[in-house]
Amino acid sequence: MQIRDLPFPDPGTPDVRSGLRFLVWLGRRQLGGQLASLVWGLLHFSSVMALPYGVGIAVQSVVERSGTGLALAGGLIALAGVGIAAGDTMLHRTAVTNWITAAARTQQLLARRTAGLGSTLTRRVAAGEVVAVSTGDVEKIGWFVEAVSRFLAAALTIVLVCVALLVYQPALGVLVALGVPVMALGVLPLLPRATRLADVQREKAGRATELASDTVAGLRVLRGIGGEELFLDRYRRASQEVRRAAVRSARMWSLITALQVLLPGLLLITVVWYGIGLVGDGRIDVGELVTVYSAVMLLTYPLRHFEEIAMAYSFSRPSARRAARVLSLERTTGGVAEAGAALGGDLYDPATGLLAPAGQLTAVVCGDPDAAGRLAERLGGHPPEPEGLPSVLLGGVALDDLPLEAARTAVLVQDKDPVLLSGTLGELLDVPASGAVPAEAALTAAECDDVLDALAQASLDEDPATAPITERGRSLSGGQRQRLALARSLVADPEVLVLDEPTSAVDSHTEARIGNGVRRLREGRTTVVFTSSPLLLDRADRVVLVHEGAVEAVGVHRELLRDEPRYRAVVTRDPADPADAEAPPDGYVAPEGSDGGPGPAQASRTAGVGIGIHIDIDIDIEETA
Repeated sequence: MQIRDLPFPDPGTPDVRSGLRFLVWLGRRQLGGQLASLVWGLLHFSSVMALPYGVGIAVQSVVERSGTGLALAGGLIALAGVGIAAGDTMLHRTAVTNWITAAARTQQLLARRTAGLGSTLTRRVAAGEVVAVSTGDVEKIGWFVEAVSRFLAAALTIVLVCVALLVYQPALGVLVALGVPVMALGVLPLLPRATRLADVQREKAGRATELASDTVAGLRVLRGIGGEELFLDRYRRASQEVRRAAVRSARMWSLITALQVLLPGLLLITVVWYGIGLVGDGRIDVGELVTVYSAVMLLTYPLRHFEEIAMAYSFSRPSARRAARVLSLERTTGGVAEAGAALGGDLYDPATGLLAPAGQLTAVVCGDPDAAGRLAERLGGHPPEPEGLPSVLLGGVALDDLPLEAARTAVLVQDKDPVLLSGTLGELLDVPASGAVPAEAALTAAECDDVLDALAQASLDEDPATAPITERGRSLSGGQRQRLALARSLVADPEVLVLDEPTSAVDSHTEARIGNGVRRLREGRTTVVFTSSPLLLDRADRVVLVHEGAVEAVGVHRELLRDEPRYRAVVTRDPADPADAEAPPDGYVAPEGSDGGPGPAQASRTAGVGIGIHIDIDIDIEETA
């Protein structure tokens, strides 16, 4: 696999039983690259270790005044230089390829799992941890995978050098063969503590990342309520904890590095001291001593890879464990739907009893906004905690039993805070769709005329389709972001569209026009709207009141407003206990002009409750900014 072939057509099914098993699986998936790196590493290290033999021959040739030996030494050194250059070049190339491909495979696996789990992921794993896994952890995992082949090449080279010295000069070779294992394994007792300190550092860094991610995500609200300094102080304390942990970890690793220098130095001194005695006794030549001395000195180069593999494993082990934990999360399924199952019909939730008839606009009223959000996600096949609840049915087919792509295509959920990715307006609306709803019609239904005018002014060619939209739509107001997100959902034209408070950040007049536009554009398609706005409720074919996880009343807005005290309390924002409220007397007649709903003043008041906070916050933000 070459870098130019990325991304992988299929990244494979990882072994996520543990972090170590995941690392082993990654290595086995790119055995070809690992073997190539091993071969080039052997060539490089062997060529480096061949230099002492050439230098030894050259020194001995000078002592013996042998021109032939000197020429032979020069040729050997030149050949070793070519091997070093070629081996190092190709080793670097293959090692980087192994690193990038391992990281890319991990990122693809994480992206696939994230798309499959949807919003369930952030309820099982902290958002900051997901960010850490998909950024820094991926790099550490790739580092270890590529370092393995270089470590094996270095280890094999050291074994070959020790054997060669035993054959070349047994007296000194025995000393080197005994000293090298001590150099390689002398730091082993320090590794557990170094690993623990590194784990503590990464844990604190992960918490700081989570805090920073949460702060950035809620920055607009923090500015509105003046909470920036509080969160900034929290992040300062968290970052200082990370700094102190990093210093403690660095001290331990510096000690390990110092030992990696000290132990070879002691061996080198011992070899020279003992070798000089052997030369004085006439048992070895000067050239042989130089050869052994140079070999021991150059052995520190491959020995450094022992320290690197220890560091790479220490840093990658918790990263791989976190990645394996995320990748092990599964979407709850109850089986496999029959091939060719029809993706249409009524949408029914057995857990709450909520029924959304096919082809109708159903409005759902919940007193608890969080419960409404969880129910909306559940209708889209994103099962909230606790798990084990029966699956939502679409036309009698369980969404959990459908292939993931089919379930996502059939039911689209737009949550309270839809995300707008950076890009142009044209790219924003370029989503998988049926093709039946043009972008212009969707933008009109979502009342985006003023948004298009603002984008046209920001475009170089005055074409709103080419106007840039910043990340998460931060250059737009809350109401503009909400309407663009609604237009994007309408363009997709799914069989079932679930909207969670789609107009909470717009004024009542715009909200009424949006209600008419959505009803007109979605005619004949199943639409579920979670809202408590009378302006939207009055335009629904069917209104369902959900209380404490169960359907409590079903009807149309005017009937429920008249007959259901709890419904009236939620819709009108009446703080009185709905259980104590009295139903309107028989023969109740709505005020003139209201068609059975609240009067104009009441409708304006109740509709404005849902938007007042959003508008005030946006204004405060712009003023403070």
